[in-house]
Parts: sequence; C-alpha cells; structure tokens
Amino acid sequence: MDIIPGLADVPVAYTKICLLDGKNGKLIYRGYDVEELFEKSNYLETAYLLIFGDLPSKAEYENFKKDIKLHSRLKFRIIDVMKNFPEKAHPIEVLQSVVSCLGMFYKKENVLNEDYQYLSIVKLLAKIPLIIANWNRIRNGDNPLEPNPDFDYVENFLYMYFGQKPTKEKVEILEKCLILHAEHSMNASTFAAIVVGSTLADPFTVISSAIGALSGPLHGGANEDVIKMFKEIESLQNVKKYIDKKLESKKKIPGFGHRIYKTYDPRAKLLKKILENLEIKDEELRNLYSIAQEVEKYVLEKLSHKDVYPNVDFYSGLVYKYLGFDEDMYTSLFALARVSGWLAHWKEYITDNKLIRPTEIYIGEIDKKYNDRKV
Repeated sequence: MDIIPGLADVPVAYTKICLLDGKNGKLIYRGYDVEELFEKSNYLETAYLLIFGDLPSKAEYENFKKDIKLHSRLKFRIIDVMKNFPEKAHPIEVLQSVVSCLGMFYKKENVLNEDYQYLSIVKLLAKIPLIIANWNRIRNGDNPLEPNPDFDYVENFLYMYFGQKPTKEKVEILEKCLILHAEHSMNASTFAAIVVGSTLADPFTVISSAIGALSGPLHGGANEDVIKMFKEIESLQNVKKYIDKKLESKKKIPGFGHRIYKTYDPRAKLLKKILENLEIKDEELRNLYSIAQEVEKYVLEKLSHKDVYPNVDFYSGLVYKYLGFDEDMYTSLFALARVSGWLAHWKEYITDNKLIRPTEIYIGEIDKKYNDRKV
C-alpha cells in the first residue's frame, strides 16, 4: 500500500457546490461562472446560492438579510474576552478563538436538524464581521461600534471597522472581493471543515477548525507574504534581481502558481481588473502596484511556459490596502468571505454523512524492550 502525500488529487466527496476548470481558468459556483456573479451579484446573495443551492427569490433574500441583521450582535461576555487578548494577537488567531467561544453561548442541538442548521448559518454569517471589526477597534484602544440598522451587510462591516460611513465605491469593491474568495472547492480549510463536521461536531467548532487551517502561510496567509515581497523589492529597478535570486535559490514566489490552475487564476484576473479601474492617490500604494505589474510581467516571461501564473493572492492585498485594511487583517478578510463556502460544504457533507477516518502506514520499530531505554 502506498500513501499519497498531502492527499494530492484524491477525491474525498461528491459536490454540487463548486467546479474548478484549471485548464480553461474557470471557477463555477453552483453552475454560475464567478465572473458573472462578480459583475451582477453581491456577497450575501452569493452566500445564499452556495449554501442553499440556488439564487434566492426576492422574498427569500429579504428574509435572509433580516435574519442576519437580527443576529448581528455579540454577547458582552464575548467582547470582555476579546478585551483581555494581547493587543499584538494576530487577527486570525482572535477570529478562530472567538468563533470557538461562540459555541459555548448557544444551545447545541442535533446538527442534522435543518432549523438548527439555518440558525447556526445565520449566526455565523452575522457575527464573524462583528468579531473582525470589533477586534480592530479594541486593539487600537477604541470601543466597538454597534451595527447601523440602515446599512447592508458589507456597508455595516466597513462602518464598524473604520468608524465612518464607507463610500459606495469601497462597498462595491469589498462585495466583489468577498464573492471571489467565497468558495474554491476542496482545499485544506474546507477539508478541515468536513473532517470535523463528519464527527457531527457543532458548526461553530467546524468553522473554527477551518479558520485554523486557513491561518497557515501555505493557505490563507499567503496574501500577506505578497505585500511583504513588494515592500522588500522597494523599486522597479530591483524587480529582476529579486526574482532571479528567488528562482536561483528555488524558492516559491508569493502570489504565483496553483495546484489546479494551469493558466491565469480567474480570481486574480478580476482583482487586477478592480485595480486597473482605480484612481490610486496614495503614493506608497501606487509604487507597490507598479512593482506588482513589473513582477507579474517578469515572472510570466520566466515561468509561464511552466504554467505558472498569478493566483488570487497576488493582487488581493493591494485591493485590501486601497480599502484601508492593515496587512495582518488580510487573512481574516479571506475568512469573512470563505465562511459561506465552508458552511456550504459542511451542510452538503453531513446530509449523507460518513465519518472521515483515514489510516496510516507504520514505519517505526517493533519488539523493543523497556530496559533498552537510555537512562
């Protein structure tokens, strides 16, 4: 019996949620091309599509929004817990910890009960933006803001995070970013979610485990590394030297390459489109964007013949920087979007649940005697 490292290309479930067409660079949510959703939908509508299987009717959408608004609050004890975290705690660590805590405040029921599933889905979608926004204010010495009942989902998140009503442009940009990050088939964090979900653990524990997987630098943390790379390069004159050094030492270039896509990642293409349409006034961001364009051009010259192209992380950090987010928040924004995909896979998998219990091959010693040990 042979093992397959990392379970590479091993199917673990059937799904109707998402299709990745790596050859043609297509990403499909429930039959819809993500590019069409990017142009025409919004995040909550897309979340509903992913989780429940189809786009909502007007009445379904309004009820969904109303239910999420109803649960857009955090227990004061949760906020007290957050106030006791170290100020330098990484936002994704805070998010994972608080989502796990949420499960202690709500009655655990049979996870196969559809009413319990719906209520849990609504609570998680409602509370995760609050956790992220509240932590940003708490770590900066400010009290959290209450949601504005007149604002929609993304508008409210930006308001609670930055403390002022966001522009229409910034709301629309974040809506599009969240749609692009909402789902991406089976990956480390989604697999973590269904492994934990297969034990019939509560959904707060399921999502907490997925956030933990996302936090790693080989998964969601990569977008922070891309911005760090642009800053290390400093100027256009240093691009070729920097990239050549990476290639010579056989080190991965942040923001490039994908196990599935053998062409341009469709999400990167759409994020690039956002940047191309912006009037960037901030001098640092203009410089970083110029460096990014030059890095893309040079890396494609060097590696496109090996099917290495920009992935979703390459441009996402620049878009988030334009919106005003600190670099250490980028992975939490990824989680804010991806929770809908995780919940969709959790709900789908437990409908026909089978406990995930793989095996391993032992290659250690046997028949050792206790008195053989070294004292």
